[in-house]
Amino acid sequence: MNDEQLLVFPCAFPVKLMGRESPEFHAIARSLIEQHTGPLEDDAICSSLSRNGRFVSITVTVHAQSQRQLDDIYRDASAHEAVLIAL
Repeated sequence: MNDEQLLVFPCAFPVKLMGRESPEFHAIARSLIEQHTGPLEDDAICSSLSRNGRFVSITVTVHAQSQRQLDDIYRDASAHEAVLIAL
């Protein structure tokens, strides 16, 4: 193992996407991640509304296979106009 490598793959890794609350955003968030992971189980996804209910944080725990897979997820999510923040 490389001394600089922080993650050991495969591993469970939470990906958080934030956007405006809507059924469309939930579908977009799921689709963006499933492009890189395949179908997700419903229990791998949780969401939390902002205090005023206008924004939502969706956390998806993925079974990451590589750093490249995670980088691809973040690149695609960050580039999507509906995603305000990808963490």
